[in-house]
Amino acid sequence: QVQLVESGGGLVQPGGSLRLSCAASGFTLDFYAMGWFRQAPGKEREAVSCISSSDGRTYYADSVKGRFTISRDNAKNTVYLQMNSLKLEDTAVYYCAAHAHSIYATSATEYDYWGQGTQVTVSS
Repeated sequence: QVQLVESGGGLVQPGGSLRLSCAASGFTLDFYAMGWFRQAPGKEREAVSCISSSDGRTYYADSVKGRFTISRDNAKNTVYLQMNSLKLEDTAVYYCAAHAHSIYATSATEYDYWGQGTQVTVSS
């Protein structure tokens, strides 16, 4: 059974940090590009960060550049999103997704598997 399970979300103050993890089971991440998306209430789901499987090329939304870092550990079949200097506007449900291609995509419709999401709330 193919499954992606996110963890690491929670409540954090502005300026704080969180590390999200996405553990895959039922398939190997080696040949999948991976993405982190987020969706805030009343807003569309948006790509936050993506990483290719072939060369480790990465993408970051302008709103998170310099603050978030995506990484992958294929040996652990896990992808991470390190989030630093969190802002109020980072509050959203964060989803991990797998794209059955070596090069990442930034459109959610391109992704084949999705996790259930983890809530990140930035509040003082």
